[in-house]
Amino acid sequence: MTDNDDPVTPTVVDAIPPPAKRAVILRATAAEVVGAGMHVAGLSVVERSLKQLDRMGLSVIVASDGSCPLPKYLPPTALLRRVPRPDELAALRKELEGVPEVGANEVRPTSRSLEGGLKVADEISRRKAESAVFAELLRGDLGFVARYLNKPVSFFITRHLLCRLPVTPNQVTLGAALVGLLGATFIASGNYPFMLWGFFLAHVQSILDGCDGELARVRFQQSAIGEWLDTLVDDGLNIAIFAALGIGFYRATGSNLYLSAGLVASLMHIVYDFVALTEIRRQGEGGEIIKVRWRLTGTDNMKTRLTKTRANPMIVLYTMGRRDFFVLAFLVYALVGLGKLALVHALLIAGPLFVIATTQVIWRLRGSPE
Repeated sequence: MTDNDDPVTPTVVDAIPPPAKRAVILRATAAEVVGAGMHVAGLSVVERSLKQLDRMGLSVIVASDGSCPLPKYLPPTALLRRVPRPDELAALRKELEGVPEVGANEVRPTSRSLEGGLKVADEISRRKAESAVFAELLRGDLGFVARYLNKPVSFFITRHLLCRLPVTPNQVTLGAALVGLLGATFIASGNYPFMLWGFFLAHVQSILDGCDGELARVRFQQSAIGEWLDTLVDDGLNIAIFAALGIGFYRATGSNLYLSAGLVASLMHIVYDFVALTEIRRQGEGGEIIKVRWRLTGTDNMKTRLTKTRANPMIVLYTMGRRDFFVLAFLVYALVGLGKLALVHALLIAGPLFVIATTQVIWRLRGSPE
């Protein structure tokens, strides 16, 4: 999830042309210097403001008296206006009368509005602002396991480790994928201690899977490529784990029934993924399969349904198939000596998905309207 914005050299202007779109003044003077230079979630406060305002589609006029350390490169939509004296800042305000003004020492947890900025002036206010930024990441469509078990851990990793490292969200995605593949390999070994470690690593990957999106959002590095990569990795690992279950229990018991169950679950998931990826491109909803609208489940996509309510059979069935839920369930089954229940759970996930996907294909082949 890399940021594709090409940086440009700051443009210093004496007169501000009429903005082609909604504008905002970013005040970067001696009064904001302390907070503007502090770091919140991997970015200096002033750099965070510039990226966020640009993402909001605003034309940014940076009013600087030279005190605040500005980034080497400003977004293409930003104009730098030197205001070394207070009277020059006042003149700029008069020139741009009616244009909103924000401080370079303010952190806005949300990009929905310029309101609600938190001023950063010391370590206490910095931590408070950073906590508010991460609190905004708790989306309404998160499942119980993700919200109450995985997110506290992934937030800690992202906030205290990844934000301080020169890593990209896509690198985090691929690193987590390696952990998941190692887990699937252990599960397929058929050796019980190794299988147990495999289920644990699959759960670790599920936690790390949240870190890439968190890092992308707090650094404003979201991209279509990152969204698609995350989707392909997650679904690829689901298929690998289902197949590994069958192979592992076949090696442990010699029963072809377990091998068949794992491979059937894996093949049904492959069919679902192929149809889902085709549908998400057809419907133009980006790279999140959760946004696909399925004929069999109604007009709302599952992301919308999860945000609205959780109290119906469809939501319960979907929850059982969420990656955060089922990898934890698999680990619990293994810990209590009932690891083979993971195969039953895998079939309960893959079966309905296969039915939904095949119904969609039949509906399309019949030439039914959208």
